Amino acid sequence: MSPVADVTGVLLAGGKSRRMGQDKRFLPVGEESLYARSLAVLRSIFERVVVVIAQDSPAIESDLPVIRDLIPNCGSLGGLYTGLKQADTQWIFAVACDMPFLDPGTIRHFIELKGKGDLVMAKLDSGLQPMHAIYHRVCLPIMERLLQAKEFKIHRLADDPALRVRLVTSNELAVLDPEGRSFYNINTPADLAAARSLHDQTAKRSSR
Repeated sequence: MSPVADVTGVLLAGGKSRRMGQDKRFLPVGEESLYARSLAVLRSIFERVVVVIAQDSPAIESDLPVIRDLIPNCGSLGGLYTGLKQADTQWIFAVACDMPFLDPGTIRHFIELKGKGDLVMAKLDSGLQPMHAIYHRVCLPIMERLLQAKEFKIHRLADDPALRVRLVTSNELAVLDPEGRSFYNINTPADLAAARSLHDQTAKRSSR
């Protein structure tokens, strides 16, 4: 499959990891770190991939562009804004680096839907999933307003009447990712232990 050229893959890799108690980007799940696992999936899909980190995050050595947040201390919204603002394409697919089970088929489904909304985001039983979503540049002015108001909840974008929003439902995703692993993210040591256990179980089944 040819690399996607009209969407930039944006990996947000600059969180504080407060609940983890250490920099989670380089914690291993299987033989690869969380950062390496996420980056490998994006590189397999997108022609352009950039990494966004916080202004005070430790530097990351990479052959890809690594961009520091344009506006500090704004959480994931600040990273998302930076990735969209700096991208060479009209669209980005943004994902956090603490999601160890990203599914290329699911990501490509989101890409296919990009013409149906300025924002393509999953809505699961647990709520909206802004860290596995497609954003068009028309989102930038709304992001800027939210940042200026110090309202850092990304899901507020989906409520803005100025944007066309395509919500991807649980039923839709069940066909692509029946076990719902694409949206599993790691915030705590317990989450990490569960992800490692899940990875090991999958590896054992695959080796039979």
